[in-house]
Amino acid sequence: MEVGIFDHLDRGTVPLDEFYETRLKLMEAYDRHGVHAYYVAEHHSTPLGLAPAPSVFLSAIIQRTKRLRVGTMVYVLPLHHPLRIAEEIAMLDQMSRGRVELGFGRGSVSMELNYYGVDAAKARDIHQESQDVVMLAMTEKVVNYAGKYHNFSDVPVEIDTFQKPHPPLWYGVHSLESAEKAARAGMNIVCNEPSEASKAYIDVFRRVWREVHGPDAPMARIGITQTVVVGDTDEAALASARRAYLIWHESFHYLWKRHGKTAPISGGEHDFDSLCKRGKGVAGSPEKVSAFMRKRLLDSGANYPIVRFGFGDLTLAESVRSVELFMGKVVPGLADLDARDAAISAMPRRAAVG
Repeated sequence: MEVGIFDHLDRGTVPLDEFYETRLKLMEAYDRHGVHAYYVAEHHSTPLGLAPAPSVFLSAIIQRTKRLRVGTMVYVLPLHHPLRIAEEIAMLDQMSRGRVELGFGRGSVSMELNYYGVDAAKARDIHQESQDVVMLAMTEKVVNYAGKYHNFSDVPVEIDTFQKPHPPLWYGVHSLESAEKAARAGMNIVCNEPSEASKAYIDVFRRVWREVHGPDAPMARIGITQTVVVGDTDEAALASARRAYLIWHESFHYLWKRHGKTAPISGGEHDFDSLCKRGKGVAGSPEKVSAFMRKRLLDSGANYPIVRFGFGDLTLAESVRSVELFMGKVVPGLADLDARDAAISAMPRRAAVG
């Protein structure tokens, strides 16, 4: 079973130069132990996200790894000029020789958009236009586009992507409607909810996927996220997770608290034990984590676990040990679950969704 990694690149307790170097060494461990892909979030003016320029960090990763695929969850398109970000994506895909995967979004934190002069109320429409332009720039030789926020006439495209027609696309699913849209567009999806809620979205996605692409078409990657710490004992892993999660939680809520607001998005669990009770995290021995992952995948219907291994003040040694135990002892025991979707294709169709 293939495994993906999600990372906010949230601030720990060490100087920034050491923080980045430690994270890059963790990327090397992902590559060494056979992780399929790494996805970084984009955030601004917050300790939640210290990769405000995702392309810069991904560029460093591809120089330190050989096989690890890299991508975004997500590029916040209202904060980027669409032609400019399309060029960055094409450069990354060429330099990595086709290891790039892409998630696009409108931005989940309104304050971050407002800091950059973007009206959060208009972000959805700006995002959709920007994504339309990016898709054109990745698949056409000349971009022509007329919209409310973007207008381009006869713009030549000099850098194409290595992967054709473009890198695989990802979409975060939080409703039945978005699940159906993603399936029709041929996108891979990721869910960040408890298994029961995720299953409702995934069931719709699977049904529409088969209706649109045919019963024999390879199934997309259906990702589900969880925060995981694996240790030699349950007690050691849980102690690390509890400590580090509190620091991550402070970073997650930093901007909301600064503005006197409550985050309306997933991440409200106030401690690691609460996260575990909701079925979105686990810390323990390989045996405990194996049982959790099997249940999580079976209950949700997902076929692609996406794991958070680095967060808060976890040390490099703690995170690398989690990776070693997860990839070496947990994943082999999940191999039989691949039979549900024996052939998985990450290559999307031409359409795009917003």
